[in-house]
Amino acid sequence: MFLDWLERRIDPFAPFDERRGPPKTVLGFAAFYLRPIRGALLFLFLIAVVAGSIEASLYLLMRWFIDLMSTADRASLLTDHGLPLGLAAGLLLVVRPISIWLHEIASNQLIVPQATNQIRWRTHLYTLGHSLSYFQADFAGRLANRVVQVGPAVRELAVVFIDTLLYVAIYAITAIGLFSSISPWLALPVIVWVAAYAGLTAWFVPRARKRSHRTAETRSTLIGRVVDSYTNILTVKLFARDREERAAVRDAVSAHNGAYLHQFRLTTLTTTLLGGLNSLLILATAAACLMLWQRGAMTTGEASAGLALILRLMAMSGWVMQTVRGVFENVGVIQESMQTIARPHGLVDAPDAGRLAVTGGEIRFEAVDFHYGRGDASIIEALSFRIRPGEKVGLVGVSGAGKSTIVSLLLRLHDVEGGRILIDGQDIARVTQDSLREHIAMVSQDTSLLHRSIGDNIAYGRPGATPGEIERAARLAHAHDFILDLVDHHGRRGYDAHVGERGVKLSGGQRQRIAIARVILKDAPILILDEATSALDSQVEAAIQEALDTLMADKTVLAIAHRLSTIAALDRLIVIDGGRIVEEGSHAELIRRGGLYADLWRRQSGGFLGDRAPAPVP
Repeated sequence: MFLDWLERRIDPFAPFDERRGPPKTVLGFAAFYLRPIRGALLFLFLIAVVAGSIEASLYLLMRWFIDLMSTADRASLLTDHGLPLGLAAGLLLVVRPISIWLHEIASNQLIVPQATNQIRWRTHLYTLGHSLSYFQADFAGRLANRVVQVGPAVRELAVVFIDTLLYVAIYAITAIGLFSSISPWLALPVIVWVAAYAGLTAWFVPRARKRSHRTAETRSTLIGRVVDSYTNILTVKLFARDREERAAVRDAVSAHNGAYLHQFRLTTLTTTLLGGLNSLLILATAAACLMLWQRGAMTTGEASAGLALILRLMAMSGWVMQTVRGVFENVGVIQESMQTIARPHGLVDAPDAGRLAVTGGEIRFEAVDFHYGRGDASIIEALSFRIRPGEKVGLVGVSGAGKSTIVSLLLRLHDVEGGRILIDGQDIARVTQDSLREHIAMVSQDTSLLHRSIGDNIAYGRPGATPGEIERAARLAHAHDFILDLVDHHGRRGYDAHVGERGVKLSGGQRQRIAIARVILKDAPILILDEATSALDSQVEAAIQEALDTLMADKTVLAIAHRLSTIAALDRLIVIDGGRIVEEGSHAELIRRGGLYADLWRRQSGGFLGDRAPAPVP
């Protein structure tokens, strides 16, 4: 089928260079994302020229028809003028409908849906490539809003320019050409009007662009506020902060409303000025037509066609001005999205990066330095240690000692600022990020699940896993029994039940067990446990510890826990304080030394470490 074939000409998911960042100018940004559909846009342009020319020619046809009725012999009209009348009928019944049909399918079937979603897809993939800190510094809702809105904004910039401005140009040229062929005096009002209209547009556009940018910015902030409230609804309810959340959203709505009103004041003023300009045009044209008709220099058909063309041009001028306003609303959206999306990626693979090959799982930190931001004090200073293949090592230290930073650096969520990190002798900065993280599995204390089914969340550890493999992982994580009892609000049960945003429909312990099942299924050679059992009660923790023991077999393990009892049985413990290693050894060795670890052990008594190191025990 022709329409099916046409709709497949633009593939929203066509391959492209996901690492290449878009330019930081509006035209450059738009051109970057429109380049893949430039052939379709050229086709639309040619069709728009043909369709616009046919529409404008109808006024010339009207002039000929009225003059024909005024001068032709009524009795022999069809005999004398049958051929031109037949051609005119063919233009109206065949050529014009075909041109309209071609224009509509070019716009609606070939370009609009596919181009919109292709731009969204590409901006989404580029945004996913940003570092973790990029997402931590902004509202998730605002980022999503910018990615979703930029697609139609860029598309409209091209399609509206081709459709609207081209149509107006064709009509203006037709009017000037028609009037010039009759008398320069008749063309003069149109020429003056075109110049004044261009001047008014030139005055309007930069102001509209500035105000529309402000409107788009406040709209994204509003969406970010609303999504933030919904995402953290449990915190809002627990602290009874409905009033504060309403105030925050009210402020955002108020700011957006003020920006909107400020934008529409400009529209009101411009539309009023345009109305006065149009009134002067029709008055001047009518006066010129009357004068030329009185002198016999203009026929009735020419006057009728000319005035009809002017009325059409006036009607289009208001429409075009509103369209131009809409275009620059889109420019504002593009500018706002560009500020977020077009940033260079903070963490990129080296140009010659290869895939990580893990043979044993040795981890080596060599004189690593790192701090968050140039103005901050160093978090990690000249840190060096080695974890042998298959060794189970625990990181111990009070909050803020640098344990989580070490894990983030190993996962290359941040780049080291000095030294290097090696896995089986390979610098992780010289391998691809994907291959690095494919060989590392992690269970974190802040477990969040995707708003998908239980089965999908577990299979996230290994796409393509069979239902049997998913169930086996769930059983090892002691999650199978509670999974079978789950039912979501759509009636889906067991492994098909959806967990809600971030897994809010599950308890903390249930989420943690799903996360552990996901890691069991991944079966990576390097395992990171960051408070892996923090959300579990003692009975479930004891059961899952058996699964973790099985999971840790033949793997290199790096574990963090505030409950020292959970890591005391590991091969070796590294005690961190202020980003430096102050002690290391087995649990028994560190207890005998009577240092910081021994003080922490005696003070904890099964509790949790605070954010300050305890004073030495006398």
